Amino acid sequence: MIAVSIALLQHVTSVPLARALRPRSCHAVSAPSRKLSASSPSRATHVDPHVLLGMTEPELQQVAVDLGQQGYRGKQLHHLIYKRKIKDIQEFIQLPQAFRNNLQEAGWTVGRSPIYQTVTAADGTVKLLLKLEDNRLIETVGIPVEVEKGAMRLTACVSSQVGCPLKCSFCATGKGGFSRNLKRHEIIEQVLAIEEIFKHRVTNVVFMGMGEPMLNLKSVLEAHRCLNKDIQIGQRMITISTVGVPNTIKKLASHKLQSTLALSLHAPNQKLRESIVPSAKSYPLEAIMKDCKEYFLETNRRVSFEYALLAGVNDAVDHAVELAEMLHEWGRGHHVNLIPFNPIEGSEYKRPYNKAVQAFAAALESRKITVSVRQTRGLDASAACGQLRNEFQKSPLRIDSNNTSQSESDIAVAC
Repeated sequence: MIAVSIALLQHVTSVPLARALRPRSCHAVSAPSRKLSASSPSRATHVDPHVLLGMTEPELQQVAVDLGQQGYRGKQLHHLIYKRKIKDIQEFIQLPQAFRNNLQEAGWTVGRSPIYQTVTAADGTVKLLLKLEDNRLIETVGIPVEVEKGAMRLTACVSSQVGCPLKCSFCATGKGGFSRNLKRHEIIEQVLAIEEIFKHRVTNVVFMGMGEPMLNLKSVLEAHRCLNKDIQIGQRMITISTVGVPNTIKKLASHKLQSTLALSLHAPNQKLRESIVPSAKSYPLEAIMKDCKEYFLETNRRVSFEYALLAGVNDAVDHAVELAEMLHEWGRGHHVNLIPFNPIEGSEYKRPYNKAVQAFAAALESRKITVSVRQTRGLDASAACGQLRNEFQKSPLRIDSNNTSQSESDIAVAC
């Protein structure tokens, strides 16, 4: 995703300009000539039939019945997984030992991965690396924000893929390569891992971590359902971000979610956008804006436009004026999140001066465009999406002695 900086977001709703937020993940694209597709057979994501996390209460009741138990045991499973958030079947001590043994003998697991690395920034932002069952690493970030009366809003920035097949020019994730889509439980468990670290309920979820959510839409929607219905995070507290994949915005709109759609725009015209986001060639700006307009009409939810400010590239006042004109041309229901670039190793881009950021924002506001500026968070915690994982992909992961060793090249593809 926009890998600018997982100075991730406090809340993707409109906030006063003075209360800036932070950058986000990266959605990018590989070869410009390659046509993007929301579902690729070779990259298809399948739900593991032996993972409990992500299942509904009726599905868990069926699991219990299939193993010779009464249906209410499934309700107990639901409580243990989503309320108690227990990570291992043998720790389900409220269930009969025979049932626990039968679950394990049948190959069932809860579906929780160990935390491989934790980095905490001075501002309280925490970035985690989770080690998946196939030894690949994914990133997730917890962003605490103190609100009124000492309460805390805790945002989980989650990944949707192991790496990213898109190669946005400013994104650390894209530089690390792409391995595979995440399964639904691998998305859901990131939120539970953040809650485990903070010992606090996650209040907001943003799909702005590693990967392009629209290229894994089936699993993203399944995870969204679970986060909303089972973990009970309100739909309006969830944001799905995309750099734009043809035919997927319409598909998302058909589900009539009350969550926020955030589009990684980064440029006010097609030519400039192609130079920043290679995938723009397969999804012209006019087509994206048409789909965003229809999304608003279908859902009555305004689209949030993410705009990474790159010094000397797209941060001039003239760019702001052009952006405002384009947004007005495509109707109402727009909000712009400005994201000052979070520098990453090996990038030619630079962070703009605060004066340039404020001038850009003022130009939009004077043209009646709702705008906010994201405050950069976690700069001392490898904040840009993909940065931390890229640090650890250079060396093989330690694995159990009864497993074969994993080569450095295997880790390198783990985004």
